Amino acid sequence: MEKSLNWREFVITRSIKASGYSAILFVALIFFFLVREGLPTFGEVESTSLLNIRWYPIEDRFGILPLITGSIMVTFGATLIAVPFGIGTAIYISEIAPRWVREILKPLVELLGGLPSVVLGFLGILVLSPFLRVFLDLPTGLTAFTGSLLLGGIAVPTVVSVAEDALDAVPRAYREGAWALGATRWQTIWRVTLPAARSGVITAIMLGIGRAIGETMTVMMVTGNAPVLATALGSLFSPVRTMTATIAAEMGEVASGSTHYHVLFFIGMVLFLISLGVNIAASSVVFRAKKRAERILS
Repeated sequence: MEKSLNWREFVITRSIKASGYSAILFVALIFFFLVREGLPTFGEVESTSLLNIRWYPIEDRFGILPLITGSIMVTFGATLIAVPFGIGTAIYISEIAPRWVREILKPLVELLGGLPSVVLGFLGILVLSPFLRVFLDLPTGLTAFTGSLLLGGIAVPTVVSVAEDALDAVPRAYREGAWALGATRWQTIWRVTLPAARSGVITAIMLGIGRAIGETMTVMMVTGNAPVLATALGSLFSPVRTMTATIAAEMGEVASGSTHYHVLFFIGMVLFLISLGVNIAASSVVFRAKKRAERILS
């Protein structure tokens, strides 16, 4: 009997380790595929051309700067919307709302997170874009601002779900200790609960940013798809084009093995590295926060 249990434990342990390592393997294989298809770009297109401000593949103009700035502009706007609304909603659900309200809001937020992005894109084209065009007196409602609003709405459920779980995991003794010292509810939330759940909240923010960076259909439908360099705040109310939208719109029609094909994979490499950088930055912040907490407790 003991040998049977040891054998089962060995198999289960090895299976769990294999599952963990497989995630690293899959990411490495994806990056290898992107590198294999994207590296020929450097032999076919001059570096100065890649850093140009003109994206017009028909004339062999492959400047990716407008695509990068467009992605940054839309993602930054979405972050400014998703972070305060997401963290605020998570605090309300975890710390303030009555139990019956919490049981309604939490599944509703998770349901919103499962809505297809193409549906939100249709709503953006039919409702939000015409409204913003009239309300802000713009030439067109298909702008970076419209994309930021929708991307912020898409990222909010992710931020709320992860941040609420992190806040809910904080021991109740922390709150009771703060109340016993005379702290108000807001002081307890701001100075006790949020710092205790810092790593989880930062993870929620990074996941929300990652969701915004990688979104495709919504930004392709509502940002206007104009590869124009976004360098000023006024560009927020002008059409832009993101890297994801470019890949989705052009990959299906490009000739396999052509220069255009390799440049699109190079854009995928850049997008992959940006997402990787965001995750590494989040992991380093969480790691430093844990080390700081360990030093304080010791």
